[in-house]
Amino acid sequence: MNYNEQPAKRRGMTAEDLLRLRSVRDPHYAPNGTRVVFVEKSIDEENQYRSHLWMWTSDSAVRQWTFGPWRDTKPRFSPDGETIAFLSDRSGRTQLWLLPTDGGEARQLTFFKNGVHDYVWSPDGSFLVALTTLGAEETIEDREETKTREPKSADLKPRVVDRLYYKSDASGFLDGKRAVLVRIDALSGKMEALTGREEEIGSFAISPNGRTLAFVANRNDDPDTTFTRDIVLLDLKSKAETNLTNGCGTFASLAWSPDGTKLAAIGHDLAYLGATLHRLYIFELELGMKRALTADWDVHLGDAMVGDTHADANGPGPIWASDGSGLYVTVSERGRVNLYFVPLDGPIIPVLEGDFHLYGITIHPHKPQAVAAMSEPTSIGDLYIVSLENGMKTRLTRANEALENEVVFADAEPFTYRSTDGWEIQGWIMKPPELGEGERAPLIVEIHGGPHAMYGFTFSHEFQLLVSRGYAVLFTNPRGSHGYGQRFVNAVRGDYGGMDYEDIMAGVDAAIRQFDFIDEARLGVTGGSYGGFMTNWIVGHTDRFKAAVTQRSISNWLSFSGVSDIGYFFTRWEVGCDIWEDAERLWHHSPLKYVKQMHTPLLILHSERDYRCPIEQAEQLFIALKRLGRDTKLVRFPDANHDLSRTGSPALRLERLRHIVDWFDRYLKGASH
Repeated sequence: MNYNEQPAKRRGMTAEDLLRLRSVRDPHYAPNGTRVVFVEKSIDEENQYRSHLWMWTSDSAVRQWTFGPWRDTKPRFSPDGETIAFLSDRSGRTQLWLLPTDGGEARQLTFFKNGVHDYVWSPDGSFLVALTTLGAEETIEDREETKTREPKSADLKPRVVDRLYYKSDASGFLDGKRAVLVRIDALSGKMEALTGREEEIGSFAISPNGRTLAFVANRNDDPDTTFTRDIVLLDLKSKAETNLTNGCGTFASLAWSPDGTKLAAIGHDLAYLGATLHRLYIFELELGMKRALTADWDVHLGDAMVGDTHADANGPGPIWASDGSGLYVTVSERGRVNLYFVPLDGPIIPVLEGDFHLYGITIHPHKPQAVAAMSEPTSIGDLYIVSLENGMKTRLTRANEALENEVVFADAEPFTYRSTDGWEIQGWIMKPPELGEGERAPLIVEIHGGPHAMYGFTFSHEFQLLVSRGYAVLFTNPRGSHGYGQRFVNAVRGDYGGMDYEDIMAGVDAAIRQFDFIDEARLGVTGGSYGGFMTNWIVGHTDRFKAAVTQRSISNWLSFSGVSDIGYFFTRWEVGCDIWEDAERLWHHSPLKYVKQMHTPLLILHSERDYRCPIEQAEQLFIALKRLGRDTKLVRFPDANHDLSRTGSPALRLERLRHIVDWFDRYLKGASH
């Protein structure tokens, strides 16, 4: 070894590094606590997403468990620990597979025509319950087609719509499919439909004695306009049903207590509609009682973090302590997602606290120990063994070690400031690592979507890319964001473009005052969804920014209300009225109203299959700006939906990043393209 050799200088993040990111997620302990199975998601040489199962053993060995060009997800040990069930698309549709833990080939258990969406093991391991969907003429016996036949023009039929909710950004046109829970024998594969064709089924769980199936369903007479979701108890022998909640709220994330006398759920009473904080409820079945254990705790349960690496990781719901004394829950609070213990009686206890994003966890069945998936602004994400007694952690995986050794990361420095009405707002600033002493950097303001979500202490490839290109990055949580209590998250409703706009602009002013490396003459702004709305709003109300990029945005509430998959209720929930009640109010909150005042060069990015904020929102804004002779460009992403930046085609995600960087380079650095 040459001890005089200098270590190689680490480089900045590139757009192409997106293809090297690996997301480790969804850890799950074996029943005896000696092994943990988890998922690693990556992008292969053909720019396709792949997910494989990995195993950690108590001797600290980590090894890959499944291989191939598949997406293997949601691994769960059988109660005896001898089999791992998982979901995989290796047959074409996502189906349920079983894999022996002592070696051997995976065995396909289900062949449903429309695949499997979720599943659970029975407590004795003799059967599983799976969630599938059925069309009007389909049965659970219909098998998936091995090859999808392209329809001929003579086969095409019109799509007849008689429902408000007939399309979904995630699923496309729904075509009348209904949800069904099916019991499947683990050995023979024999099937039995447990429910009828439900409008919608969410979480489901089997009681410890194996006799009762609890599930969340939409049983409303008008399922499109009534937003309660009930918990239904199904006796698996008699098939008798009991509605546990009878329209008193909306519930999810069911979990039975170890003794089977209680059922936990995350839910809320819709008091603030989509801005209502999620609470932890306990149903004491023998007593017929319901308790909200977190009713007086002004926090949001669950993971509200916005990011581009672990967005689809689907963290856990409430997890019972093995002695049934309470539950572990994740909490979104001030840009952090941490772990707390909520006892049935007594004060709530912080368990894992810090400036990090906890996006997955499994609790050891017998010890005060867990395996957690955690990310930070300078750490892409890994699994850690953590003590539930003192929070000490030991790193188990190094999924991105090569990239982390090669690339220099910029940290996100948190700060707080006062908005124009005195409210405290939290923000973060990222400084370009290569910025020299006395040099100043152009600033890009990032605005998250939702708006009921939050930025915080998690890794963002996009942010790291921008700082590597010499930009300072500012991101904030304006009112409407989660993490700061009920009043804060509700404050944006009915006031889009009001104090939320003031919060962001006050953040720009505070950052310029506090961080002398920001060049206030070179400001850019970007955001997606609600962040796209706000980007449009900003350039219609100030000329401070030299460049802007609006993504999957809202420009016109009048049309959005009728074309978005959620527009028919979201518009009323967030702006406060329907089009026939107060069209002028919707127009007042529409950025398109202020298009004459837009002079900032504006890049418009939009997916062509976005049913959440349909592309006509981008088209209206683009045509108006072109008619006015403004500097603008529209980039349309084919066969992509609202989630392009997080889970879209890797090739299109790269194109998106290149367009963003090129636009800002052109107008903030004077680069020619």
